[in-house]
Amino acid sequence: MLKVGLLGAGRIAGVHATAISSHPGSTLVAVSDINADAAGKLAAQYGAEARATDAIINDPAIDAVLIATSTDTHSDLIERATGAGKAVLCEKPVDLSLDRARACQKTAAATGKPVMIGFNRRFDPNFGALKAAADKGEIGKAELLSITSFDPAPPPLAYVKVSGGLFRDMMIHDFDMANFIMGAAPVSVFAAGSSIVDPGIGAAGDVDTAVVTLSYADGRVAVIKNSRRAVYGYDQRVELLGSEGLLQAQNMLENTIVKSTAQGVTGAKPTYFFLERYMPAYAAEWGAFVAAVTSGAAVPVSLADGVAALAMAEAATRSARTGLPVRLADI
Repeated sequence: MLKVGLLGAGRIAGVHATAISSHPGSTLVAVSDINADAAGKLAAQYGAEARATDAIINDPAIDAVLIATSTDTHSDLIERATGAGKAVLCEKPVDLSLDRARACQKTAAATGKPVMIGFNRRFDPNFGALKAAADKGEIGKAELLSITSFDPAPPPLAYVKVSGGLFRDMMIHDFDMANFIMGAAPVSVFAAGSSIVDPGIGAAGDVDTAVVTLSYADGRVAVIKNSRRAVYGYDQRVELLGSEGLLQAQNMLENTIVKSTAQGVTGAKPTYFFLERYMPAYAAEWGAFVAAVTSGAAVPVSLADGVAALAMAEAATRSARTGLPVRLADI
């Protein structure tokens, strides 16, 4: 039984607490947060203890920690936890600074402890099935990937100001998905972005609408589209065109009812946000982590994967600022 400490007690930490407690191979022992009341409430909900972060990291009886704190703490906590002999699952991104993330990667690797980054979308069953079909050659050679990721509404401006920007905070999921499906990182990144949803986001120095083109060494191309506003719901689609066909993973809908009348044909909207859309993926992600740690196998989403996605986010940020493509080799 894997004994787990949860660092963080916010919304995403609650999702992870459910996954940890629901898995037959793990148990939630302790929760910490800068908000002691939040930590106490979440811990009590799952029969765990509220403790200080240092106490969790230094407890030899705890085998693993899940880091769901603010991004600016991730690298430090990864280093401290692995240094204390813990396996780690950390929410994305590794850090807001690429240099700091690379330093963290080096420090954690020296401990030999496993670190998995929480790119939960890899564990979505539909995206996983698309990847498996592509790997089997069912559509020939992959040539053009299209990823659509639209949020239903923008986050609060207070969050935007500390998020690191759309490319590091939101599109980083899609950068990792592109690497996952294409099986390689691109050689160059070209980004265009603007703030047309909320002027406050632009005033904060960020964009809320963006398109990124990824170019690969073998000629393949990927296009990622992000928007902070899709009034009809959480739009999450992947399309992969190959030499012999097309693979598509469509939206998850609120229901499967379709009404057809003389006035037209109508159906349900996509599920509203990530909690509704990706709960099965979070559970599968945690299951994969437990399986890797207990068996000694490599984690399926490594710290190196997290650094790679962050490098792409950095390249996109520079490209959007300069209007020029950016080679990853120059990052």
